Amino acid sequence: MRFYLLVLAVAVAGIAANSALARQPLKNDPHRPVEKIAADLDIAPGQFVACFSNVNPAPQGSRASGARETANKAILLPCLQAANPAISNTRLDAVMDKYRPEGRVAGK
Repeated sequence: MRFYLLVLAVAVAGIAANSALARQPLKNDPHRPVEKIAADLDIAPGQFVACFSNVNPAPQGSRASGARETANKAILLPCLQAANPAISNTRLDAVMDKYRPEGRVAGK
């Protein structure tokens, strides 16, 4: 019985941590609408925050260089696919472009 209570307590703590994480803005890009992006990717907001935490976005108001975009995608896409294998490179680009203030990035 104690084992089941421990498992339940750990599960509840994990859900609470994921929920709290999702309500926080991204430290490296606080203007991104986390909940909307996560919903479009069909993942939990906390999963998006965790995956995005190692991304190095371009400064606000500027566009990422091709090298920076490639490096960020190499970090972000596999992490997101671990949460939802249906996320393709094309889908990720479309969702991120949708919420990018300047719109679609040229050359995609």
